[in-house]
Amino acid sequence: MLSQSEPSPTTNSLKLPEKPQITPQIPLSWPLEAKLTLDWIKDMIFTFEWSSRNVAPSEFPTVLPVSVFDSLVLWASKILHKEPNCVRIEEFGENSSVVVVGDVHGQLHDVLFMLSEAGFPSEDRFFVFNGDYVDRGAWGLEVFMILLAWKVFMPHRIFLLRGNHESKYCTSVYGFEQEVMAKYGSQGQHVYRKCLMCFEGLPLASIIAGRVYTAHGGLFRSVPASPSKKPKGKKGRKNIVNPEVNSLSLGSLEELLKARRSVLDPPWEGKNLIPGDVLWSDPSMKPGLSPNKERGIGLLWGPDCTEAFLKKYDLKLIIRSHEGPDAREKRSNLGGMKEGYTIDHEVESGKLITIFSAPDYPQFQATEERYNNKGAYIVLKPPKFDIPVFHSFEAITPRPKVNAYYSYEDVLDSDEELDLASMATDTGGQPSPSV
Repeated sequence: MLSQSEPSPTTNSLKLPEKPQITPQIPLSWPLEAKLTLDWIKDMIFTFEWSSRNVAPSEFPTVLPVSVFDSLVLWASKILHKEPNCVRIEEFGENSSVVVVGDVHGQLHDVLFMLSEAGFPSEDRFFVFNGDYVDRGAWGLEVFMILLAWKVFMPHRIFLLRGNHESKYCTSVYGFEQEVMAKYGSQGQHVYRKCLMCFEGLPLASIIAGRVYTAHGGLFRSVPASPSKKPKGKKGRKNIVNPEVNSLSLGSLEELLKARRSVLDPPWEGKNLIPGDVLWSDPSMKPGLSPNKERGIGLLWGPDCTEAFLKKYDLKLIIRSHEGPDAREKRSNLGGMKEGYTIDHEVESGKLITIFSAPDYPQFQATEERYNNKGAYIVLKPPKFDIPVFHSFEAITPRPKVNAYYSYEDVLDSDEELDLASMATDTGGQPSPSV
C-alpha cells in the first residue's frame, strides 16, 4: 500500500525540467581504471532519476549492480579515510565560490534540482555537504552514491562531512537500513555494511578560507586527557580522581583533530565525546555549555560560546545544520525553518547559522498538515568567503509514489529522546566499533 502522506502538486511547486522520453542504458557499469568523468556522473544522475519513477525498489540491482556499488564505495572510502577530522579548504582562485549544503535526507529530486540551480562542482565551484544524506527520504542510497561519485571525480572540490544520521543507530530506526534491504535483498546486508564503513570515514568538520567553520551539529567540549600513569600516593592510600562532572569547557580545533571518528555510533559517555558533540549538539540562547538532555547526547551552547570560538580562531561564521522544521517548532526561542535557514546567534565576532536543505521535510508525515518548509543552501564568495548568500528553494513535486522504509507514524519527527540502551553493547555500554 502506497503512503498517502506525500504532498500533492501545488501551483508553487517546482518541477524538474522536462526530459525526452529516453530509457537510460542500464545497468550502470564501472569505468576502466576507475576514471570517472562528468558524463559518467551525468548518466548516473539521469539513470537514478529515471529509475525512481520506473523501476521497483527490488529491481535496483539491475540499475546499480553490487559490483559497481563496491567499486564506487571502495574508491570513495579510500579518499575519505585519509582526510583529517577537520578539513581545511583553501585553494581558491579569484572566481571561486563555495556552496554549503545542509541536511538532504534522501530527497533525491530536491538534491538534483539544487545541484542544477547552484551549478555542478567544478574547478571554481566547491561544495561542502554538512551531513545527513540518508534516512527518512526514500532515495538515501541514490543520493549518497551520487555524492560519492562526485567525491571520487573531484576529491578536492567536494567535501562530504558526517551527520548524526550517518550512524548504525539512526539508519536502523529511520529507514536507510530497510531501504538498502528492500533494494538489494539477499545482498542488502553486504551493501549496508559497506555504507557504514564509508560513514566512519566521513570527516567531522571543515574550515573554509580560514574564516568559516562548518559541522553538522556544531561546537564541542574539551575532553581532558587521561594521565598515562596512575598518580602515586602514600603507601596504603588510594588517590581518587573525581573531576567535576558538570565542569564543561569549550573544545579546541587541536582536540577535534585528535578525536577518534571511526565509530559506528559516536559515544555519549566515556572519553571519546567530541564526535558525538560535533554531530548532535544544538545552539541555545542560554549562555554557557550544558548537556543536551532533549537528545540524550551532545551539548547545548550559548551565544557566549559562539563568540569565544569565533574570536579564538579569527572566524566570522559557524555554519551548522541538524535541525529541520520539526525540531525547530519545539524551540520557540530560536527561529523557524520556513525558509531553510536561520541566523541563531549574532555576536561581536560574527554569526551562527543553521542551514537545512531538505524542502517539504520529512517526505513522509503522519499528519495532514505538512511543514511545507523551503530548503536552502549558502554560497560563499571571494575575497574572504565569510558573507553568506542564502538561496531558498521549494520542493520538487509530485515525488514518485513509494512506500516509506520506516514506521513514520510511530517514530518521533525529530531526533529527540534517543533510545541509548539500544545503541549500547554488553561491553561497558559503549557503541560497537564494528559490525
